[in-house]
Amino acid sequence: MAELNGTGQADRVVVVGAGLAGAQCAAVLRRDGWQGRITLVGEEPHAPYDRPPLSKDVLLGKADSTALDLDFAGLGVELLTGRRATGLTPGGPGGAGLLHTDAGDEPYDALVIATGAEPRALPGAERAHLLHTLDDALALRALLRPGLRLVLVGAGWIGAEVATAARAAGCEVTVVEAGPAPVPGALPAEVGRAMAAWYADAGVDLRCGTGVAAVEPGAVLLADGSHLPADEVVVGIGARPATGWLAGTGVALDAAGAVLVDERLRTTVPGVLAAGDCVSYPSARSGARLTVQHWDHALQSGAAVAGTLLGTDAPPYDPVQYFWSEQFGRMAQYAGRHGAGDELLWRGAPGDADWSVLWLRDGALRALLAVDRPRDLTQGRRLIERGAVLDAARAADPAVPLKSALAG
Repeated sequence: MAELNGTGQADRVVVVGAGLAGAQCAAVLRRDGWQGRITLVGEEPHAPYDRPPLSKDVLLGKADSTALDLDFAGLGVELLTGRRATGLTPGGPGGAGLLHTDAGDEPYDALVIATGAEPRALPGAERAHLLHTLDDALALRALLRPGLRLVLVGAGWIGAEVATAARAAGCEVTVVEAGPAPVPGALPAEVGRAMAAWYADAGVDLRCGTGVAAVEPGAVLLADGSHLPADEVVVGIGARPATGWLAGTGVALDAAGAVLVDERLRTTVPGVLAAGDCVSYPSARSGARLTVQHWDHALQSGAAVAGTLLGTDAPPYDPVQYFWSEQFGRMAQYAGRHGAGDELLWRGAPGDADWSVLWLRDGALRALLAVDRPRDLTQGRRLIERGAVLDAARAADPAVPLKSALAG
């Protein structure tokens, strides 16, 4: 914890990273009574904005901005945009630390790291587009037009959403996925294959089980020898924590580069905390450390780290995970966290207009994926929180509300 002043608070909090987690931390700090200075430092030139609409509303031309509805000036939060973090020097006893940026140093009594994640590039694909920032989305939108031959590398959540927008713009879309089905790693192949039909229905050519051998001018060469004409290429193969700037600072990272924090989101350096996509936190619920790169986690962890700074008496940070994806006219929502040994239970059939998948462990609901079944998601999320045990036969009947499928 940072050294506190006589009021019980540090004099100055600096939040580095002006995405949702950082902005939420700054706003909650002020809302809940922080009296000291708050400085929010962001690398992009824009005021903090929401990222999920980039692959939806912005690409579809429904919005040009997704700025967060926060009045930083009114909150008394100093917003410094266009500044890239380059390192930090921890403070000593009674002395302030320093956040180093490419525009100079910012002294702090408490520092919150919220620099998020950065998209993984495809080696040898320097001409390919990545979708991460507002500027990325606006630049890609300007390219989408009827007849454009677009190749998307990666059939994850972002890939599906970009494919949806590109088809709406009249593009000819091919999606290449090295895994056996869409969303590999996040979902079992049998569930991912249920989503593959969505691509075909939307007129998207989905190629699973093969990787990209090379991106050439006007074409993409696949590992299976296929040659795909491509006017533009978009890569969506995941993201890694944006923490390279922490090298040599004493802030411990895991093997993937995520910031190691405790159950109160404190790092290994006194006075330095972290939130959002860049952290690895201990989850008693899951029995493992987790790095989560979704909107809900950014929102909740931003508020939680503010609570730690304020000394709020709250339980350890360990929420039920949640995320959603809008793709091909469907809403897919996931809550919880499933494991390899969990029992998979279909609630409805993949060909139905709506369906859900449940994961049970010793009868207890651990996770669910709901496709156009928002009531399943709402009820299931509460059941996961409670560790509720279900009657599998009743839970598999889509006509039975999940809250009415309890065992016993």
